Amino acid sequence: MAQLTIIAFDGTRFDLSVDEGSTVMENAVRNSVPGIDAECGGACACATCHVYVDDEWVEKAGSPSPMEEDMLDFAVDVRPNSRLSCQIKMTAALDGLTVHVPERQG
Repeated sequence: MAQLTIIAFDGTRFDLSVDEGSTVMENAVRNSVPGIDAECGGACACATCHVYVDDEWVEKAGSPSPMEEDMLDFAVDVRPNSRLSCQIKMTAALDGLTVHVPERQG
């Protein structure tokens, strides 16, 4: 198990114990985190699971793949720390990861 914190746009914290190998998006949906729509179900085809990776975790979370970068073009208010939560798999290295949900999805 790993720890994951998702902070909704209104500031509500979701402190979750999650399985390694699961995605941030799967855990957000499973825990009814507001603002994570995940319309495509995690296929990297909709950009409705956009999150901001907390600054201290950007390097460990890694850069978006070319396909993810293409989908981020459809997201609202993209920033250097933007990622699609369906593309972030939880690992031991990401134990403690914190992400923030934007005000709205694309």
